[in-house]
Amino acid sequence: MAKTLRYAERVEEMLIPIAEQHGVGIYDVEYVKEGSDYILRCYIDKDGGVTINDCEEVSRALSEVLDREDPIPDAYILEVSSPGLGRSLTKDRHFAASIGEEVEGTLFKPDESTGEKAFQGILKEFDDKTVTVKTGDADDAVQVLERKNIANIRLTIDF
Repeated sequence: MAKTLRYAERVEEMLIPIAEQHGVGIYDVEYVKEGSDYILRCYIDKDGGVTINDCEEVSRALSEVLDREDPIPDAYILEVSSPGLGRSLTKDRHFAASIGEEVEGTLFKPDESTGEKAFQGILKEFDDKTVTVKTGDADDAVQVLERKNIANIRLTIDF
């Protein structure tokens, strides 16, 4: 397992009691390198959406625990925020919570059935290998996508 994933998983474990204490849920935790900086991003959510105060309170509490426990030896920037409206679906729990929602995304290589790299539709189902998206009105208008071929998938923002 890559160190970035190990660090993110460890921080998520540390974040659980903090999130519970502040009445928010954990959407995702990621530890990424952008340019020369490492960034620890913690996405929190709650019914009705998170506020800047929620982010600030969780950030302060998590920062104290991170300083005390020091699970990441590298220097990094801590960010705590909402996952936003067009949230990425990266984990099974994200897919499960988004069944019936409109999604859009891109593939690493064109889909064999459509020849397209972009897709959009209603998320119907998923498993560990595939994601099924309803792409039209007909019952058989579905696109079954291999998860390993999905570059990104997110909820569609509808204005």
